[in-house]
Formats: sequence, C-alpha cells, structure tokens
Amino acid sequence: FCRVDPYGFERPEDFDYASYEAFFSRYLVVLTRRAIKWSKLLKGNNSIQKSLKVKRYIRKGIPNEHRALVWMIVSGAQTNMEQNPGYYHRLLEGEKNAKLLEAIKTDMNRTFPDNVKFRKTADPCLQHALYNVLVAYGHHNKAVGYCQGMNFIAGYLILITKNEEESFWLLDALIGRILPDYYSPAMLGLKTDQEVLGELVKMKVPAVAELMERHGVMWTLVVSRWFICLFIDILPVETVLRIWDCLFYEGSKIIFRVALTLIKQNQAFILEATNFPDICEKFKQITKGTFVTECHSFMQKIFTDPGSLSMTTINKLRETCREKLLSQG
Repeated sequence: FCRVDPYGFERPEDFDYASYEAFFSRYLVVLTRRAIKWSKLLKGNNSIQKSLKVKRYIRKGIPNEHRALVWMIVSGAQTNMEQNPGYYHRLLEGEKNAKLLEAIKTDMNRTFPDNVKFRKTADPCLQHALYNVLVAYGHHNKAVGYCQGMNFIAGYLILITKNEEESFWLLDALIGRILPDYYSPAMLGLKTDQEVLGELVKMKVPAVAELMERHGVMWTLVVSRWFICLFIDILPVETVLRIWDCLFYEGSKIIFRVALTLIKQNQAFILEATNFPDICEKFKQITKGTFVTECHSFMQKIFTDPGSLSMTTINKLRETCREKLLSQG
C-alpha cells in the first residue's frame, strides 16, 4: 500500500486502505469519463464561458490535469493576472515588512507537517513557494497581511497549480472576493458566517440547533476551522478539492451547503450527545468515514440534502448576524 497519497500527504496509521481502494476503483471510472468530457469542452483553446453546462460539469468534478486552469478562469484570477503582468514579482522584490515576514516564517514548519512535499528535505521544497506567495499577498493586501489559516489555503493552491504566481492570484480571488472578510484582523466575516450557519441549522435541522443551545455550545467552537481552512485537514483531500471546484465557481454559499450536509446526514448521531464535550467530539467524528471519503456521492448530496439555499437568503442572514455581532462588540 502507498503510505503517501498523490498530493504528498502521509496516510494516518489507521487509514482504511480496503474501503478506500473499493471507492477509488469506482471513482476512477468517473474520473476517466469526466476527463474526456472536459477535454472536449476545453477543446485546446483553454477558455470557458460561464453557463449551466459548465456549472454542471464543475459540480461533477474537474479532472486534476485541468483543475488549475479552470480555477484560474472561473474565479477571475486569470484575468487579473493577465491585466497585471509582473506584479507578483514586483511585490517580492519590493520593500518588506519585517513583522509580517516573521509571522509567516513562524508558520512555515507548521504547514502540512504530514506532507512530504513541504519538508525541508524535499526537492523542490514547496516551503519556498509557500513563503513567497504569502509574503507577496501580505504586501498586496495590507489590510489582511497574514493570518493563520492562509498558509494551509496557499499550500493547497501550490499543490494543485504547481505555480507561485497562479497560487497568488487564486489566493487573491478567495480572500478578496469569494470569502467575505474571513481573514481581516477582526475576522468579522468569519464570525458572521458561523452565526449564519447557526441560523440555517435552526431552519433546516432544528433538533441539532436546539441541542447546541441547550448545552450552550457556540457554533464557533465546532465549525470555525471548517470556515478558516475551507475544510483542509478536516475532510479528505479529494473531497476538499471537489468542494473548491464549486467554491471558485459558485462562491461562498458552497461552504454552507457542505456544513449543512455534514450536520443533516449525521443528525441522529449528533443528537446522541448528552453534554458539552460530547457534542464537540461528535462534530469531530462527522468529518471522518466513508460518507466524506466517497467524494462523488458526497458532492451530489450537498446540492440535494440542504434543500434550496439562495445567495439572497444568505446575504439577508449575513446582514442581521453582522449587526448583532457589532452591537455585542
């Protein structure tokens, strides 16, 4: 058995190779079929217009060989990169903020210690690329600078694009446009979205919302890492990448779809909890197992299980939750 997955992550001691093999042999058939369809869609001219067909294709997964390109195009990162030639390299050559560099350096060895490509002994060692992308971004977006969580996201982008400049522009698309205010120093957008999830759970899985309230468990305790790391290190790699496929195309509501699906699917299990630590433990458990590993069926579920979820609803909830947070602050 291979101890290291295709992305460089070491598999845990208790990794279930048998059920993974069973899933992957089925999934490989899907991937092959998708790859042929994508090659036809891209027809060598590497451009895509947003359409229902493209949305459907993206929901069914982008083959790895096309992933970086499709993310770049649909997120607007490609356009930004083309409109700002040389900008990334100028950021790296310019004046640096010593405090920012220090903060980024500190996190280097903590980023994916279980990934062989990020080890100092690796050749090439992706830590250098990661450092550059984060330094450039911190100087590009001074309001955000650098905050924990960004290292994991940039690291994943580098694993997929294998390109510093593309990773930089994708990070910019995520932090600047797709995720509202998650990484600003006050993290208001992040806190707001956790509250929004709480409201959505009240609407869609009321029994769980009631349990949380009864035991005084704040949503931020159980889901903040889902939002900050966009499910990195929470769900299996293939599943995270499939979620990101949709995130780059459809925006931040995908995070709510995933969160609601995890909670709804495991409602009975969560409701067995009888106290505070128990609830926290259940929320750790629901992100493991075959349901989340089978990324293809999981992705079908996120579009059916939570029912309708419009951006209008989310934005309305964001407004009221943000006001509530600001008045408490």
